[in-house]
Amino acid sequence: MKKLLFITPELPYPAQSGGKLKSLKLLQMLSEQYEITLACPLKNDDALHVEDFHQLGLCVNDLHEHVNIPRSPISLVQSYLKRVPLNVIRTLSTALKTKITSVIDQYDIVFIDHYEVFTYLPNNFSGLTIYHAHNAYFKMWERYSELPGNPVIRVAAYMEAQRVKSYEVNVANSVDMTFAAPNDAAELEHAGVSSSKLFNTFHLGDDQQLVLPDLNYSQTKEKLMYVGFLGWEPNAQGLLWFIDQVWPHLKKWHPNLHFDVVGKNADVRLRNKISECDGINLKGYVPDLEEIYSDSRVSIAPLLFGSGMKVKVLDAMARGIPTVTTSVGAEGINVDQGTHLLVADDSEEMARNVSRLLVDQQLWDRLQQSSRQLIREHYTWDKLFEQMYQDIDFQYQSKMASDINFLDEVAQHVV
Repeated sequence: MKKLLFITPELPYPAQSGGKLKSLKLLQMLSEQYEITLACPLKNDDALHVEDFHQLGLCVNDLHEHVNIPRSPISLVQSYLKRVPLNVIRTLSTALKTKITSVIDQYDIVFIDHYEVFTYLPNNFSGLTIYHAHNAYFKMWERYSELPGNPVIRVAAYMEAQRVKSYEVNVANSVDMTFAAPNDAAELEHAGVSSSKLFNTFHLGDDQQLVLPDLNYSQTKEKLMYVGFLGWEPNAQGLLWFIDQVWPHLKKWHPNLHFDVVGKNADVRLRNKISECDGINLKGYVPDLEEIYSDSRVSIAPLLFGSGMKVKVLDAMARGIPTVTTSVGAEGINVDQGTHLLVADDSEEMARNVSRLLVDQQLWDRLQQSSRQLIREHYTWDKLFEQMYQDIDFQYQSKMASDINFLDEVAQHVV
């Protein structure tokens, strides 16, 4: 069995965000075909979950080092001095890099999960190199820089977008193959990545939702729901905008409306804003989301910036909860507006769309059925990983054949 080194910026367990869920699913898929060593820094509370992760039995070895580099002026200056994006500095452990370099000759394949861990790949590695682009991150920074607000922050975001773009393009062009969602692949190609390097993947949610019975409109409450990692700035910004700009309209039209906000790491801005609003409940982390899904009438995903496919949207569609999102929230998913979900970028239009779903059972039923069917037909893990493995195996065989041909040519010249 071939050996694969999987390098990722944090322990992918527990899977409490879309990124961690994708990384964990990848490990589960790859473990069926390869002997895997996981290499990753341990950040925040990762160390508390290492043993539980090991119990999953996905990896034969692991390489870890603790990393705690906050996002600060000092780390930002360091990143400029080293000419790399901020997140590269915040993920780097010299000790972990040394460990990886000392064992790299043991592996046939290195899987780079997120651009910021590319720095861990030794220059002398001769096997197959794969980059998994969770997002076109530079696009997220570009969109952030275009939002109204502090001009200093907007300039800083624009500058970071340019640094991240350059780094992401270099990573994608330096490896043998890059997996990216179709919309991210298009952004990366436009930025300068060779199309020959790009292969399709999707960022999916919990497709086990599909085996659950349909929800019933009459058994839901006059309640909205949101599920996402609240420590992720695009999620926080989107919710703050929704509460400020959309929620007042909805409460005026539906005085008994409630809104459950589910997710970890809400910062003081979000906690304070929610505490000021009647009917909004900050639930924090909820282990079993069915208790939230089962009586919610509408799911919202009010994203103003970001990139990639949004797991929160896919999960709600898989469960059959009619969803209202923005064009950013819907990107990368092959949806028809009004058939699979409702899309609005204007606050009043979003309020009207949510309001329609609260009272129009016929529309609610139609979106529920069509959204589940779309996920069932096109966005399941089994179908995705079958194609990804075929792509990896073909590229590996091609690279090995190319290396053998090269060695044969060298030998003939020597003779």
